[in-house]
Amino acid sequence: MIVVTGATGQLGRLVVEGLLAKVPAAELAVAVRSPEKAAAWAGRGVAVREVDYGRPGTLAAAFGAGDRVLLISGSEVGARVPQHTAVVEAAKAAGVARLVYTGVLGGDEAGFALADEHKATEAVIRASGLPYTFLRNGWYTENYTANAAAAIEHGTVLGSSGDARIATASRQDFADAAVAVLTGEGHEGRAYELSGDTAWSFSEYAAELAAASGRPVAYRNVGAEEHRAALVGAGVPEVFADILVDVDAAIARGELARDRGVLSGLIGRPTTPLAETVRAALAG
Repeated sequence: MIVVTGATGQLGRLVVEGLLAKVPAAELAVAVRSPEKAAAWAGRGVAVREVDYGRPGTLAAAFGAGDRVLLISGSEVGARVPQHTAVVEAAKAAGVARLVYTGVLGGDEAGFALADEHKATEAVIRASGLPYTFLRNGWYTENYTANAAAAIEHGTVLGSSGDARIATASRQDFADAAVAVLTGEGHEGRAYELSGDTAWSFSEYAAELAAASGRPVAYRNVGAEEHRAALVGAGVPEVFADILVDVDAAIARGELARDRGVLSGLIGRPTTPLAETVRAALAG
């Protein structure tokens, strides 16, 4: 059995659909906080298990001996390590065959704060003795294109990473990597550093927005404090504003433009170009 946790999230949904294209529904289970959101999958024969990372008691029946489990990282910054630890402990108690974890590009070498909980989780997994695979995902292009309409409206892409480059890939690309690892062999004990084939600058991103929309858009590079203030002024919670500014500092250091080609090698095709994801975002 393949078990996908966090299956109703943006990444998880793509992973489940990819798995359904490759394995029978009867060999797939989803572990979700709200089973009603997975009703359509249940109707197709997928086992639906109610699981909440924050309620360890729900994890006892989530996994079985011999399962391959995809632990999709939780979204609660500051709570992820105990939540992930509870999942790892439940997986070990159940005797799962392999635990696949979606971490962050760079692993132990990553120098930005958002990576800290991922590093700690990987350490917990290693210490558990479970067979594992680490999918160290780089940045999703959709992290930026989700705000494409606002950037076009204001005519500005704001950031604090200068002319540095970032090698993003689409969420579908990363989902396909998870499917490849869950259904393939030879991945045990591996840590895959996953990023897009092509690195781009935010000036180039602004140019793509302009080309796709027919409206002028330019990149405006500012200092870290001004960037943070602008984010908070736009309604971003302070803790997330700090994270975003810190990520831009990591981009400036080149940390998110590394290991290009690993992701495309794993999925057997080129990663999705920036322009394609921009067009998809603007198409709705």
